[in-house]
Amino acid sequence: MTGLEDVTLDFLGTGGGRFVMTTQRRRTAGIRLTQGETRVHIDPGPGALVFSNWAGLSPQKLNGLIITHCHPDHYTDAEVFIEAMTDGTRAKQGVLAATKSVLRGADGIGPSISGYHQGLVRNLIEMYEGTSFSVGDLGITATEAKHSDPYSVGLRISTSQGGIGYTSDTGYFSGVSDNYTDLRVLVLGTMWPRGNPIHIHLNTDEALRILEESRPKACILTHFGMRMLNAGPEKEARFLQEETGIPVVAAIDGMKAHISDEITLLSPRKSDPPITIDA
Repeated sequence: MTGLEDVTLDFLGTGGGRFVMTTQRRRTAGIRLTQGETRVHIDPGPGALVFSNWAGLSPQKLNGLIITHCHPDHYTDAEVFIEAMTDGTRAKQGVLAATKSVLRGADGIGPSISGYHQGLVRNLIEMYEGTSFSVGDLGITATEAKHSDPYSVGLRISTSQGGIGYTSDTGYFSGVSDNYTDLRVLVLGTMWPRGNPIHIHLNTDEALRILEESRPKACILTHFGMRMLNAGPEKEARFLQEETGIPVVAAIDGMKAHISDEITLLSPRKSDPPITIDA
């Protein structure tokens, strides 16, 4: 893949669910995806504005904002990001892609972004399963999810360094893995550990099924609930790697995944050595 633009995933927050969100035991700031001059923020929950600036990832440089469903750990900082992306509302620019529940409300959920803010962007996209669009050179397709917000979606993203999948919040269902085959990296939202069934989310046992069925080159776990944090996400990641032979890493707040010929994981702690994955 030499000569192609590198891709970076900044895991600004790796927490999920109401208890982790309200305690901020792990941040809920979402993920920044960068390819060249294209910058997209995925699921900007509480803390996204603060920790983007803290990491030197200015929201004013965003080209796109994606919100996979209408739960506060995924959307709360969206309106301030829109104001930043549109140069303080002075320039009609950028892409906002979000579900019907986020944009218009549905089944008693939402909306969570005002009509005023929706009107500030250049391109407004209402996502359903199968909706495809682009932000710069990134090609993005919304994938099926099964969650308490019935309009929830995951993402499949085409980049210069291969495909990236993001499950967002979903329970396991027949066919879910079909959305995430032939990927360089699968970002797998894994709320709870082994032996702890959880409705409309994934635990490690179900993450194992998805990995065995989809076989990505590498996997990064994120979106951890309290039970997962108590069990230890790193232990769950090692279990999945041993069972599947696929490199699996549990993300930490502030981790950067640099995707080029290899995948290099950089910790926010300067004392931690980089982790290199040949995938």
